[in-house]
Amino acid sequence: MNLPELLRDIWFVDAEVLTRNGLKKLNFKVSDGIIAETSVEKPDVSPEKIYSIAGMTVLPAFTDMHVHFREPGFAYKETIHTGSLAAAAGGFSTVCTMPNLNPAPDTVENLNRQLDIIKKDAVIDVIPFATITKKRMGHELVDFDSMAPFVAGFSDDGSGVQDESVMREAMKMIAKTGKILAAHCEVNSLLKGGYIHDGEYARQNNHKGICSESEWKEVERDIRLAEETGCRLHVCHISTKESVRLIRDAKKRGIQVTCETGPHYLTFCDKNLREHGRFKMNPPIRGEEDREALREGLADGTIDVVATDHAPHSESEKSKGLEKSAMGVVGLETAFPAVYTTMVASGLMPLERLIDAMIIRPRDILGLPEYHGIETGMRADITIVDLNAETHVDPSLFKTMGRSTPYDGETLKGKINLTLFKGAPVFEAKNLLICNK
Repeated sequence: MNLPELLRDIWFVDAEVLTRNGLKKLNFKVSDGIIAETSVEKPDVSPEKIYSIAGMTVLPAFTDMHVHFREPGFAYKETIHTGSLAAAAGGFSTVCTMPNLNPAPDTVENLNRQLDIIKKDAVIDVIPFATITKKRMGHELVDFDSMAPFVAGFSDDGSGVQDESVMREAMKMIAKTGKILAAHCEVNSLLKGGYIHDGEYARQNNHKGICSESEWKEVERDIRLAEETGCRLHVCHISTKESVRLIRDAKKRGIQVTCETGPHYLTFCDKNLREHGRFKMNPPIRGEEDREALREGLADGTIDVVATDHAPHSESEKSKGLEKSAMGVVGLETAFPAVYTTMVASGLMPLERLIDAMIIRPRDILGLPEYHGIETGMRADITIVDLNAETHVDPSLFKTMGRSTPYDGETLKGKINLTLFKGAPVFEAKNLLICNK
């Protein structure tokens, strides 16, 4: 199938479609960027206007709160164009980029450099985070008010803000903007040269470990500061059982805290590590107890969001083993099948919770228009998936410039077949079984 660049009066029929009342057999028409009509009956229109997607599931496109597109400053790793193509291939219509760039988006002028590239090259919605501190150095606060209208929130992702007084003042000021503070929680003094989880694999293979306390200790501090200041705290990429417990308890106390974890933390534990850079990221893949706590936390809603932390590097940067490879793996093109396989197909949680974590909740946290289901008048940001098909992970076929993923060679359940953005196809699988009727 080869759909036109913009769909006009095209009906999709015969699929299970997510509505506000769950999955239902529903036909819908896409026209000029929106869902123009829905019907339980097949439309009486010319055959070239109807595409059958029998056996497939139609969802609003996904939203990823945490990606790295490396531009400006590091375009040899990824560009906004290639990153957004990868997101589209993963079923995403909206992503939020982190600010470890050169120059860092710490002023309106620097932010505009990134926004100009986004406007020119992105194939989906790309919303940047601005920094918390100048150059992400953790000392001097940025002008939050001037950048707030243009960003998803504020983060120094890649490093934690070490000075408590700086973080307290940042939270006070960000609270006034209504934006979130997305915290990379890491206590530098506890790292001690570690580069993988401080667990059994590290000890058996003579690697330097990163202790769990380096994460949860700063999670604990930032929750306390959020309670004190009223700031909306979003904790990035949690990986430890202690972080899950702290956030669960904070929510019970009514503190405005949300959090995310990545697909790889749900799938793997340090028993699965290999001597390859594709298993190296920050925070690291933790122990089995941590993985089980993360799975439980996602299933019960303590963990609000699945976010990929898509972090591409060059082949040379990722081919130096666990010790010397750069931190970070790619994840946009494997995110849905990875989480579906690990959490839904395995019976650990229902599909509805995955939908909440990858579609509804991130948009709610970011204050974006709601995507609760396919309905008349919504923007036609859609992903069509085959829940029964298998995805064989071959990084050489990725749209991203990065190739390093712990899922390399894995077979996952669930396949993205089509992604629409504003009613235009931005990803189309080669073997998509859609035919005119």
